[in-house]
Amino acid sequence: MRAAGEKIACLTCYDASFALIEDRAGVDLVLIGDSLGMVIQGRTTTTAVTVADIEYHSRCVAPYLQRAFLVADLPFLSFATRERALDASQRLMQGGGAKMVKLEGGREQADIVEYLSVRGVPVCAHLGLQPQLIHKVGAFKVQGREEAQAEAMVHDARVLEDAGADLLLLECVPSALAKRITDAAQVPVIGIGAGPDVSGQILVLHDILGISPALSHGRIPRFVKNFLKGADDIEAAIRAYVAAVKSGAYPAPEHCF
Repeated sequence: MRAAGEKIACLTCYDASFALIEDRAGVDLVLIGDSLGMVIQGRTTTTAVTVADIEYHSRCVAPYLQRAFLVADLPFLSFATRERALDASQRLMQGGGAKMVKLEGGREQADIVEYLSVRGVPVCAHLGLQPQLIHKVGAFKVQGREEAQAEAMVHDARVLEDAGADLLLLECVPSALAKRITDAAQVPVIGIGAGPDVSGQILVLHDILGISPALSHGRIPRFVKNFLKGADDIEAAIRAYVAAVKSGAYPAPEHCF
């Protein structure tokens, strides 16, 4: 799809019912995100989510996907060592049915990415805003605005791809930086709050339906759009999201940094 210039429409999912709808609506990639800690479990961060949680939700989703590609998050500290990362990946792929795992972090994770990759584990590397680091960085905020930080992220992306990452995900980074990373990469780059010039977009399912706890408290991220407004039903909303990603209508300038 990247080679053909077709945008990749991605969305989180956590259960069988929505798996059926998302697959039928044309979602290309489904992510079992540790965002479930916030939108399913009602927590304020993702750090309490366990491998068992991700495996359970992945196992609920996997049987109902006919065409969508299933990716599962490696949650907080589950990839602190190579051995833990491999064990967690085995659980998510064998027990959960995932086709790829996603981990947060820059060049410091290159050893883990390579260790998994050479053992047949496809890896998505997550750069930019990293929600698992919230207690370290102190706030959810845009990453890469300053030149030194931007250069470091460009370098991180190259190192991780060289280590074997099959996919890159950029969260909350300036559009110009996301374009620079995408142009330099040989693998697809998926964005969330990363502008229009990446290979595809991902959003949290509950956010595009306007029903996440954070949204109910008025904390609406700039990149979020409610696709349920004006739609006849949930499937129509998801189809509208997919169509907007494919056409380039989403993200619009107001969704970008």
